[in-house]
Amino acid sequence: MDVDEARHIRRSGELNVGDEIEAWHNGKLFHRGTVTQTVTAVDLFWILDSRTGTRRLIDAEALVILRAAPPGAARTASPAPGPTSVRIPSQSPHIPLFQAPRLAG
Repeated sequence: MDVDEARHIRRSGELNVGDEIEAWHNGKLFHRGTVTQTVTAVDLFWILDSRTGTRRLIDAEALVILRAAPPGAARTASPAPGPTSVRIPSQSPHIPLFQAPRLAG
């Protein structure tokens, strides 16, 4: 088992309030923050996003959820892509998964 596989969260029931997580989609970091609440019945949880300071609802089925890497740890997974491995770039800009449309005016 590689380091990222050990960090991989498959269900919100594996999390506790206060855990630090990263939420990835298509190899991009979308959210990073502290778990504030979990709803295991529907596999959802909320975090306090460390970049924006806002509360975010995270769907564990729609994103790849990893426990946050300790400071100074490499952020790359095993090179072979597959259902149990996650390819994560060493540096990735934060891009929100869902963004409200801008209103003209």
